[in-house]
Parts: sequence; structure tokens; C-alpha cells
Amino acid sequence: MTKNFADAIPTTQSELEKLVADLRGLISSRDLDSLPEIKVLRQRLDDGMHSVRDAAVNAAQDAARQAREAARVADRYAHDEPWRVASAALAVGALVGFLLARR
Repeated sequence: MTKNFADAIPTTQSELEKLVADLRGLISSRDLDSLPEIKVLRQRLDDGMHSVRDAAVNAAQDAARQAREAARVADRYAHDEPWRVASAALAVGALVGFLLARR
């Protein structure tokens, strides 16, 4: 269950759009056009869909911004402390090698 947050947004948005389309299909009956509540419901549904879409886009942009910032910090650290990064990589490699050798 290592689903990426950025991958989950389009799936959730797609499912939500399907749900909204189904709801609009139910309330789009011409027989219901005479009810003012249906017009209000349609407008609220459209407004809600736009709000959710905007929120999903903003969340994806925030996640991308945070990922870029984390990459920039890691890159800066690797350039400022190359020996620490190399020794940490060596330690992790040795540990993985040791664990694989025991199998």
C-alpha cells in the first residue's frame, strides 16, 4: 500500500466527478425542472465540484512544492557534507549486504 499522494488525487477526483455526474443525471430529469429546489441543487453541485477540484489542484501543488523543497535541502546537504553522505551510503550498503549475505 505505497500509493503516492499525487497519484491518489486524480483517482479521487475522477471518482468524485463520476459521483457528481450520476447525481446530475438523477436531477436532470425534465420533469424536475419546475421545482426551484432542483435548480438550486444543480448550482450547489456545480459550485461544490469546482471547490473540490480547486482544493485538489492546490493540494497537489503544495505537495509538489514541498517535494522540491525537500530535494533542494537534500542536495544542499549533500554538497555541504559530502563525506557524511558517502559514509552514510557506505553504512547502509554494508548493512544491506550483510543482511542479504545471511539469507
